[in-house]
Amino acid sequence: MRLGLSSCLLLLLLLGVSGDLGNRRTLPEGTWEEEGELWSRARFEAVKKHLGAVGALSKRYWQYLACKVWQEGCEEEENKEEEESHLRSGWSLPLVGQDYLELFSAWYCSFGKCCKTGDCQIVNNITGLEADLNRQLHGQHLAKEVIVHAVQEFLQNPRPDKALVLSFHGWSGTGKNFVARMLASHLYQDGLKSKCVRLFISLFHFPHHKYMDSYKAQLKKQISETVQLCKQSLFIFDEAEKLHFSLLDAIKPFMARYDKKDQTDYQRSIFLFLSNLGGNIINEVVLDFWRAGRVREEISMEFLEQQLRAELQEPAENSYARSHLLEENLIDVFVPFLPLEYHHVKLCARDAFLARGLAYTEEALHEVARMMVFVPKEEKLFSAQGCKSVSQRINYFLP
Repeated sequence: MRLGLSSCLLLLLLLGVSGDLGNRRTLPEGTWEEEGELWSRARFEAVKKHLGAVGALSKRYWQYLACKVWQEGCEEEENKEEEESHLRSGWSLPLVGQDYLELFSAWYCSFGKCCKTGDCQIVNNITGLEADLNRQLHGQHLAKEVIVHAVQEFLQNPRPDKALVLSFHGWSGTGKNFVARMLASHLYQDGLKSKCVRLFISLFHFPHHKYMDSYKAQLKKQISETVQLCKQSLFIFDEAEKLHFSLLDAIKPFMARYDKKDQTDYQRSIFLFLSNLGGNIINEVVLDFWRAGRVREEISMEFLEQQLRAELQEPAENSYARSHLLEENLIDVFVPFLPLEYHHVKLCARDAFLARGLAYTEEALHEVARMMVFVPKEEKLFSAQGCKSVSQRINYFLP
């Protein structure tokens, strides 16, 4: 495959050579909009002048390219006599083609195939994130606004003094995991599969309290190694309410204010904690608004966050209250996920049909929503499972 590409790649490099080597212009890194200009007549004429040297240099260029991009065949440079011969031909690597090799290397690495670090997998598509949240996340006006604002502000800060720590709270099925996956897919090319992203599920990764010392050592090692590989790392802790408080305290230094003595820049990392804690107080606020005849969109972040913080700080057997995350203000934003109502479930059902390329009717959406359990017993306002299991329920409508 690579040998088959050699002539094409060499031609690409040659076509970038201008007639006047001393005044040639290099495209900005990663920019290919001027592709047509590379095929201009003047450059074609420049290539013709040097075609005689191609045979002598094609092997050398290919070896250099293989070493530069794939780190293969990086043996010692050829002897001095051969170097001088190339120089006499007017085609020395330091002068001609190296800029274009660098450009090709950057372009090739953008696909995440030859990166020594995970940095080239970072895309940070905030516009796409905002658009998908608006289109696919239903009933969560507060979460949409605060997440986009917090992440965008953090990424635009050239030197943040600490890692960004977001704590998602709400009932199961309200969109916490959905948003976490969406964040990963819009910040990194490979989403959750990126080497820059680590997902930890409490009862899966840390199931036994008697091994907590071992878990702490492993967790700190994994975080440190990930940050060394990719400074902008994303760490997701699902079922965070079930994390042992000593684990939270163990990772506290990675989320604290930046210590200039530390050689690793943890302050460019993002930590997400996904928890059911606070779900009841969030639901009570939404229910009170409904009973007062007020729409849920009137609920402000300031009002709900105060209630949520107070709930989490209550003396209880939860990891947040027992760890030092709250008292040291290490969590930057508490993100409330509101309970979902009947019309939100219908929208989730619609998305599930569309995701599988299936046609749907309004009656089918009603049928899916009616299958869900709604609470409280009197009002039957909120879906007890949010939108969880909706995608499985549309199987009843398949032929």
